[in-house]
Amino acid sequence: MYTRQDLEAFEDQYLAPYAIRSKHSLGRQYPDDEAEYRTVFQRDRDRILHTTAFRRLEYKTQVFINYEGDYYRTRLTHTLEVAQIGRTIARALGVNEDLVEAICLAHDLGHPPFGHSGETALAHLMQDYGGFDHNKQSLRIVTFLERRYPDFPGLNLSWETREGIVKHESEYDISDARDYNPDLHASIEAQIANAADELAYTTHDLDDGLRSGMIKPTMLEGIVLWEILVESVGWKGSELDELTRHRMIRHLIGLEVSDLVHASDQAIKDHHLRSVEDVQRLSANVVVFSEIMYARNRQLKDFLFKNLYRHHRVVRMQNKSERIIKDLFQAYQSEPQMLPQHIQAFIPERGLERTICDYIAGMTDRFAVDEYNKLFEPSTKP
Repeated sequence: MYTRQDLEAFEDQYLAPYAIRSKHSLGRQYPDDEAEYRTVFQRDRDRILHTTAFRRLEYKTQVFINYEGDYYRTRLTHTLEVAQIGRTIARALGVNEDLVEAICLAHDLGHPPFGHSGETALAHLMQDYGGFDHNKQSLRIVTFLERRYPDFPGLNLSWETREGIVKHESEYDISDARDYNPDLHASIEAQIANAADELAYTTHDLDDGLRSGMIKPTMLEGIVLWEILVESVGWKGSELDELTRHRMIRHLIGLEVSDLVHASDQAIKDHHLRSVEDVQRLSANVVVFSEIMYARNRQLKDFLFKNLYRHHRVVRMQNKSERIIKDLFQAYQSEPQMLPQHIQAFIPERGLERTICDYIAGMTDRFAVDEYNKLFEPSTKP
């Protein structure tokens, strides 16, 4: 039987000096007794898993909207894949796997329905009312919106998990950490979560694009990473069967993770990191790809942007999505009585527009479509 103190002792023994120890956490915002058999970050992870916001990710868009098919990634499956990749990297680099997992599981909680098009629509609608981005909304969920405990709002997560959520960055997300030591860089655990997110969506969006038929294997000719994959499995032909596609994507993830681990390990050695503070005082990330892999990823990302994210089927759904969210927002704004009564009750505390924003951001794709039909289709019962 291992107590929390035993687990903390294991961390002292096995984690690298630049890893965050759970016993050194800056703590929670509200008084809260710690678990007997879980570290502070393990408890954060478990609290995130049990939220309503986490369950709703099952029906929120990654690239393909829910009704496109059961086999494409959703925000939930993407999140689980990010957590799995993040834990692998964390273990290889000797840092706090539990903290990485908690950050990964929370990083997309604030995403509205319909993916990035939903975020674009809400950001435009909220530009005069405090703005909107999913990073801030994720933090808002875990610190305020989720109501599961009688003694405090939110989940009362540790400082380190909240800081990791706030400092989540990718090519498409820029963090705003004004309340979380903005002059300090993200911890190495948060950097791993960021890298795992980018690695997961690139490799798995390629997989979904091939599965959907929007991307044909012949279109990928000349893409260096694709040529490496073709050679690695010995594939020849124009039709890509499912088993071969799985082998290729699995090999791609392995290449990416291996490169990231080795390049990051070298960066850690080059900077002579000896503490958490050493990591956070640097002006650049230490969790990085090699220059060669970075260039290859850049080529693949540019291909996906042009051929998948801007594919006419995806763009048409993005335009529909933005219209749905815009029409819902403006309808509630013009007549707040159309909001459910339990949502109306938040207006005095949060303001009308922020209440509407929180409500829409929490919707799943199908709930938003159903709500749109109830408001605007005469044949649908309200």
